[in-house]
Amino acid sequence: MQRLYRVFNEIDERITEWMARYGVVFLRVSLGIVFLWFGALKFFPGLSPAQDLATRTISLLTFGIVPAHVSILLLAVWECLIGIGLITNLFMRATLLLLFVQMLGTVTPLFMFPNEVFARLPYAPTLEGQYIIKNIVLISAGLVIGATVRGGRVIADPQQAARRAQVASEQATLKHAAKV
Repeated sequence: MQRLYRVFNEIDERITEWMARYGVVFLRVSLGIVFLWFGALKFFPGLSPAQDLATRTISLLTFGIVPAHVSILLLAVWECLIGIGLITNLFMRATLLLLFVQMLGTVTPLFMFPNEVFARLPYAPTLEGQYIIKNIVLISAGLVIGATVRGGRVIADPQQAARRAQVASEQATLKHAAKV
């Protein structure tokens, strides 16, 4: 039984280490695909289910200065830039800034058009409301990705990482002492 437990534990450790190593990359690329895909849909009139609500929201936020046909193109480009930035891992700080500003814009219909995003306020969202509420997951994904911009990473086993760091520190100290 102990052998079975050890085998299971070893497999679990390897899988967890693999997820820690590649999880944020998969998250970043998949989030990029979502943004690129949804942004690209907005280039083709009538394909994006959020098009009407998005253009009306932008019109209200810009006091009618930005016409609907311009706002949807700007939003399409904006979302595609976010997607491309996430997929390529380029200009990540600017990409995440665009993402978070865009997410602020996407939640405004909850307050500006509550009767359109809720069938029963505040607990039964319409399809458009569900589309907006799911952005909580996108925001959370952006936060996780943002935590890695300065070199942060997911660690599968913090205790094991601490032990490895301790051993490396001791080896560096011994190596330095041998030189002196």
